[in-house]
Amino acid sequence: MASPALHDNDAQPVLSIVIAVLDEQDNLPQVCQELAEALQDLPPTEIIFVDDGSQDATVDVLRRLRNDSLPGLRVLAHDRRCGKSAALRTGITAAQGTWIATIDGDAQDDPRELPALLALARTAAGVPPLVVGVRQKRRDGWSRRFATRFANGLRQRLLQDHCPDTGAPIKIFRREDFLRLPQFEGLHRFLPALLGSYGVPLVCHPVTHRPRLHGQSKYTNFNRAVVGVRDLLGVLWLRNRTRLPRSVREC
Repeated sequence: MASPALHDNDAQPVLSIVIAVLDEQDNLPQVCQELAEALQDLPPTEIIFVDDGSQDATVDVLRRLRNDSLPGLRVLAHDRRCGKSAALRTGITAAQGTWIATIDGDAQDDPRELPALLALARTAAGVPPLVVGVRQKRRDGWSRRFATRFANGLRQRLLQDHCPDTGAPIKIFRREDFLRLPQFEGLHRFLPALLGSYGVPLVCHPVTHRPRLHGQSKYTNFNRAVVGVRDLLGVLWLRNRTRLPRSVREC
């Protein structure tokens, strides 16, 4: 059954769930089923999938699922592969919600974790935070787990972002905070450090992680490491060059 959150056309979305996908046709039915279940416990919410140049039937599957179970689902499609960060920015720019939630479209994340994370974001005192769903008991192969652990350790040592899983797919943050950041591919892996430079506090919360059912990761451990080191150096430069006033007054 479709959620009332997608039927109420007069309600401004509080939350926009943005999901970047590339060749995930076989995983999408489970993802969309769990999204429909999660909507029952969320305020007015829109769901936006951004297809990043898939070569399979990802867009067709999303259209079918929109007709079958998620009326109101928005599907945006790049004409070519631009990368996950570009796809997320496309979706977040088009989003109408005050809050943004991101998850992956490979069914390793459970969308039913989102209500608890959104509650943490909306009830936090002071400046609205970035909430990161820190993956517990990673269900990837040992080589990927090792590469991720090494990358997270290096990022924490150099960036001091206080996030044990900065590349975690499940995140919740304010749309306006994200759109202040400069765009580059790999941005999504450094949100704790970059948003922290703009005064956005961090909240970490444990979430479950599941094995991939179909397909394979779009990155090898080698290219993830090479690109990650290059991006890390760029983020270090950006943080060093960020200068913001503590307050602004009109004179």
